Parts: sequence; C-alpha cells; structure tokens
Amino acid sequence: MIKLTAIGNLGRDCQTNEVNGRHVINFSIAHTERYKDQERTIWVECAYWTEKLGIAPYLKKGTTVYVEGTPDVRSFQTNDGRQGASLTLRVQSVQLVGNRNTGDGFNESSSYSNTNSESKTNIPAAPSMSESPEDDLPF
Repeated sequence: MIKLTAIGNLGRDCQTNEVNGRHVINFSIAHTERYKDQERTIWVECAYWTEKLGIAPYLKKGTTVYVEGTPDVRSFQTNDGRQGASLTLRVQSVQLVGNRNTGDGFNESSSYSNTNSESKTNIPAAPSMSESPEDDLPF
C-alpha cells in the first residue's frame, strides 16, 4: 500500500454527495513549491468517504489542510488531443491546519479520520526516553 501525505490550500469550496448511504466530500488542494524566482503548483483531487459531514462546512476555498490517503494517477486526453495526468487521493484522514480568512473566527485545529478510534485506545504508551532503568549498569 502506498500512502501520500500533503499540505495545501483548497482551490474551491468542497462538494458533498451521497452514494449508497455513504457521504463523499470532494475537494482539490494546491501545493506550491517555490525555488528562487520560480513556482510550481501541484493540484491534488481529493475524495473523502465518510459517514459524517462534520468537517464539510470548514472546507472552504483558501483553507489550509493536511490530508493522508491512497494516491492514484489518472491519465486523460485534452480536447486538443494532448495526453495529461492528474493526481487523485482517496483521503483517509483530513486535518484543518488553518484558514487564510481570519475574519470567520475559526482558529482551532481539528482532525477527522476514517480509522477506528476504539483500537487506538488499547495501545500502550511508549516509555519516555527520560525514564532511567532501575538497574545501574556497571559501565
């Protein structure tokens, strides 16, 4: 399994649909890399399948999000006959990182995931690196 993580800004407000009793939230994010005087923007088309639409009202144009999921590359042919490719992501987890529009009052980070939260609670915590062992080593 290949997993992709990305941070980017939404290019438009999300769109929600219902398919066979499940909801899908579709949105696109742009990640721009800058080097000296050059810029390169990579667009990722995202599909987030979920039972709840709680995050949808926050997925507005310009919002910065962190997404994790399974990537796929789709090829297509443009109207003028050229070949093209698009990067798509079946989102498993989305986290709101921030919002460019500071006037809406949203300033907290929220996270949504399709993973089972019950299984996460049974995992024991790793010991802290600052804890010293009870036995003194002779060297």
